[in-house]
Parts: sequence; C-alpha cells; structure tokens
Amino acid sequence: MSEISGSSQKRYLKPSLFWNIRGDIPSWLGVCLSVVALAIPLAAWAVVSYAGWVSPMFLPTPTAVFSAGIGMFSGSDPLVRDIFASCARVLAGFVVAALVGVPVGILMGTFPTMDSLFAPIVGTVRYMPVMAFVPLIVIWVGLGEASKTTIIFLGIVLYNAIMVADAVKFIPKESIDVAYTLGADRLQVLRKVILPATFPNVLDTLRVNISGAWNFLVVAELVAAQNGLGFRIVQAQRFLQTEKVLFCIALIGLIGLIIDYSLKFISRILTPWADRSRS
Repeated sequence: MSEISGSSQKRYLKPSLFWNIRGDIPSWLGVCLSVVALAIPLAAWAVVSYAGWVSPMFLPTPTAVFSAGIGMFSGSDPLVRDIFASCARVLAGFVVAALVGVPVGILMGTFPTMDSLFAPIVGTVRYMPVMAFVPLIVIWVGLGEASKTTIIFLGIVLYNAIMVADAVKFIPKESIDVAYTLGADRLQVLRKVILPATFPNVLDTLRVNISGAWNFLVVAELVAAQNGLGFRIVQAQRFLQTEKVLFCIALIGLIGLIIDYSLKFISRILTPWADRSRS
C-alpha cells in the first residue's frame, strides 16, 4: 500500500518559480533576467575590445562607440534630424501596410472566396525579395520619399495579411454558429464576433511586423537618401567608421525597444482580457 501511495506522489511536479510553464513570474525576476540578458553580451564585447583581441576597425570599444555617438549628436549635421527622418519613413510605410494588410487578412480569414482570390498572390509575392523590386520602384515612383515608403510597405504588408488571416481562422467555428443561431447576419458576425476576437492578434501582428519596417529602412534609404539612420550607416561604412555604424545600429535597436514596449502597453490597455496570451 505504501508503494502505491509513494508512486502516486511522484506524479506531482514540485512548484518551480524559474521553470513555471505559461505562468506568471514576479516582476523582480523578470527585471533581473532582462538585465542579465543585456549585460552578458555587453560584458563580452567590453572584454574582447578592451583587451585588444580584435582590431578596433572591426570591433571598437564601447567607449569609442559612445564617443562617436556624442560627436554625431553634437556635430554640424546632428543625428536628431536623421532620427526624425527615419521614424517618419518607417511610420508612413507601416501605417499604409496596416491599412492595406489588416483588411485583406480579415477578408482572407473570414471568406474562403477571398482566401482563394488573394492567397495565390500573397503566397507568391511574399517570397520575392524586396531588393529585386527597387529598380522598378525607382522607375514607377521616382527617387523621392514615395519610393522609400513603398519599399517599407512592400516589406511588411503581405506578412500583415497572412498573420491576420491566420488569427481569424483560429476563431472557434462554434462562436460563429452561436451568433447565427441568435439571429445575427453576416455583417453582424463580422462586427460582433470576428473583429473583437481578432483585435488582440491584430495588435500583436502590428507589434511584430513594425520590426520588419525598421529592417527594410536601410534598404529604403539606399535609394538616393540624403538623411536617415540607414543613410548614416552606409556613409560610415564607406569610410570604415565602425564605431558610428555600431552606434546607429544600437540606436535603431533602442528605438525599436521603446516602440515594442509602448505597443505592449497600449495592447494591455485596449485588450486587458488577452494579457495572459501575450508574449
């Protein structure tokens, strides 16, 4: 009898704070893990660069990168203008991609006819590299800001559509059937069931894909740009100014981190019921 009770007790897992599966952790633990995740690569960078194991041309020290950044902000052509220029381009391409991609994704996920109509185009074009379209974009819309916005738009619009369509398809069919049973028509099902159920996933999709907009920024600013963070990176690369390249890259990462946490905060306010399902 004792053997049976002993074996049954072994089936229960001991509570674990660190290895808690899909559960909440204390805020202090989350902050500590985030600090460790950032501190380890920074410490490795500092050790390798200050020890002189790598040439400064390939890996400058953190001090050199920071000093280069201060100089870029306080020089005759301050970096603030480039930050605003890049943010404006990313915002323009991101907004247009959201206005096009989200409705297309909702249509694809809701109506099989729309899925059959758009899926071949979306599924084919999304595998085509955006860089291949740059010469055509220059011919179609010129060398101005429209070409840069178009590149960012093409880079993320199809992913918006696919991810939103998948989110709609995960809505339980029973929820739609119940709405029909209660007398709802198609428009009411779309407004009262599909859109509210998909809204948290739409916010998550936009939060994820805005990083893609920043990834395509450098490509966009290769097209006759005279300012922007991507332009500064390419310009510094030509003169082997690695410290300026690293500073601009780190600055883009910092801006992206601020945007990511801001969108998370907005999502928690607008969709508090979906907090537990968010990353």
